[in-house]
Amino acid sequence: MKYGFIIDNRKCIGCHACTTACKSEHDVAIGVNRTYVKQVEKGEFPDTRRIFSVMRCNHCTDAPCVEICPVEALYTREDGIVDFDNNRCIGCKSCMQACPYDALYIDPDTNTAAKCNYCAHRVDVGREPACVSVCPEHAIIAGDMENPTTEISHLLARQAVKVRKPEKGTNPNLFYIDGDDASLVPEATDKSGPSLWNSQARGVGHFAKAAEKMMHTNDDVDLLQMTINNEIEAAYQKKESENPNYIDVLTGKARRVYDTPDKGILWGWEVSTYVFTKAIAAGAFLIPFMAIMLGYEVSSTAKLWSAGISLTFLALTGLFLVMDLDRPDRFLNVLLRPQWNSWLVKGGYTISVFGLLVTVWGAMTFFKINTGETILLWITAIFAVLLAIYTAFLFAQAKGRDFWQSPTLPLHMLVHSVMAGASIFIIAALIFGNEDWMGILKNTMIIALVVNLFTLVTELTITHPTTAAKTVVKMITKGRYKNLFWMVTVLIGNVIPLALLFFGNGELLTVASGICVLIGILITEKIWVEAPQRIPLA
Repeated sequence: MKYGFIIDNRKCIGCHACTTACKSEHDVAIGVNRTYVKQVEKGEFPDTRRIFSVMRCNHCTDAPCVEICPVEALYTREDGIVDFDNNRCIGCKSCMQACPYDALYIDPDTNTAAKCNYCAHRVDVGREPACVSVCPEHAIIAGDMENPTTEISHLLARQAVKVRKPEKGTNPNLFYIDGDDASLVPEATDKSGPSLWNSQARGVGHFAKAAEKMMHTNDDVDLLQMTINNEIEAAYQKKESENPNYIDVLTGKARRVYDTPDKGILWGWEVSTYVFTKAIAAGAFLIPFMAIMLGYEVSSTAKLWSAGISLTFLALTGLFLVMDLDRPDRFLNVLLRPQWNSWLVKGGYTISVFGLLVTVWGAMTFFKINTGETILLWITAIFAVLLAIYTAFLFAQAKGRDFWQSPTLPLHMLVHSVMAGASIFIIAALIFGNEDWMGILKNTMIIALVVNLFTLVTELTITHPTTAAKTVVKMITKGRYKNLFWMVTVLIGNVIPLALLFFGNGELLTVASGICVLIGILITEKIWVEAPQRIPLA
């Protein structure tokens, strides 16, 4: 048995009965949807048409949301339905990043993830999903695709069908008859301007409860409507100034007129900052480790500084991770109810084990115990490298974000850890002032900066296979993030430190290079985390 959906676009009239039925059946909050009807206008007058496409969870055979979920809150049933258990969800939003179809949202009532679950409670008692029952045109067909007697099986055998984003390899089980790429491919149209959806502009995701409360009094309704009308008018004027033909259907350019609200940046400053603090935590150990292995004399003071800095920034990493959760009260589920395919779980255990090993090493150094130190250092170094790079594999599991699929991302994060560790010790070396120590720090920093520049060039110039990834590159180098990238990441974070290390004399200039590098890393992580999330998924 394997359940699936067919959307017959030859019949859909865009009545939104499915959306309403779904909201009623599951008591879905204002501003979020499990299913909705996207509308796109295309063509050139007089040959114009409006396309209706029902959007929802695709119940993928190889569901990336299930793979990335750290606590098994999302799971695939034996009948192929991808269901969820909000009693386990920690609100990490990883599933929302992994889903290429923008099918998940955060329920503002429970602060946990939610999505279409094929009305599993109805299916279990022999009924159809609510959207199927209510559709007046029988444009939504559901059933067992592996049963040759079902209608969905007959349609799949006889009709040409399309799926959304087949290149993602998720094997979606939502099929479209007469599907149009202008609606099914997000990059085919720009984000919605003034449209039917603007009435929900302040009722999205975390803000949905606020919007719901605003609707309790007539005065608030009037105020909300007046604000919306002003925003729409301002948006129209802005678009008209940029393009006089914006509201003229004669342009022929396909445009969205009804769409899901933008969920915005799901992983914000907490995630980019945690990547930064994690880099320092790993680098603060790796730098003295490399010095010891190369035969340099590393004092007990430097070792204690290494352990102390590493544990401090590791604690900050954990803090920022918990802060990013919408259900921080459940953060221990990652360790106590793990789903081992998720790199969020592997990362959680890596953080825990690395912290324990560094604590033991610090204690051995403090009490001057040398027995087994070399073996301990090597084991800890392995976990330090894992700590530095595991987020790259977590991002790779986020299949919805094409730019994060870069094969150079592990190197990007590893070299940042080395740079961060060297920078921290360049600054701290003012305290214990070891000339040999400063020498290896400068050489390590120079090599790391050169490798980092090479990595940046590679990440931005390699052939990107998708429009979404190419758009992110353009956004970084020529668009929204260009000033931060060129002025901070490249100039302050790489070029100036290299110049100071090569041509500058004196400890203060060396320390200045370390500070510049840390600023550059922080801003780079901000850009790399934020920019891919600005690409619409639906």
